[in-house]
Amino acid sequence: MSSLLAYADDNSLIIPATQQCSLERIANDPKVALDDCLNFAQLGYADAQFALGEYWYQGQHTPRDYAQALKWFEQASVQGHAIAQLRLGTMFYRGEGVPVNSIQAYIVLKMSAINGSDEALDSADRVAAQMQHNDLEIANQVLAQIFRSYMLELNSEIQTP
Repeated sequence: MSSLLAYADDNSLIIPATQQCSLERIANDPKVALDDCLNFAQLGYADAQFALGEYWYQGQHTPRDYAQALKWFEQASVQGHAIAQLRLGTMFYRGEGVPVNSIQAYIVLKMSAINGSDEALDSADRVAAQMQHNDLEIANQVLAQIFRSYMLELNSEIQTP
């Protein structure tokens, strides 16, 4: 089990990651479960952001809300949350709450694959097979620029004493 390190009065506290977002108990106490998850998501915890995205995307305990799902998936995706990126890429591919955008779908799915999602790698391949050559070229140019920027940033951090 992974843990989070939090601080209270200059003392570190270990918070088990399984307790950071408790949407599993949504059926028993929906308000408390949502409030807990929202608090962690607003603090920037990607797992909590992803959980909120799933909550709104799946629509099991509330009406499906793609705008809310998109908001939370985007926030988790920026932090490299592979499954949030998979969901986000799928939303762009299917046009769920956003206009269909194969280029964006491909880029986000490739990022998800890089972050560890085998399913995203397969999905990106399926998207690529349906894309026009020019669109795929644009997507690959964007990915190359993202990687160049990342490598430059990484290199500057290594060289900074």
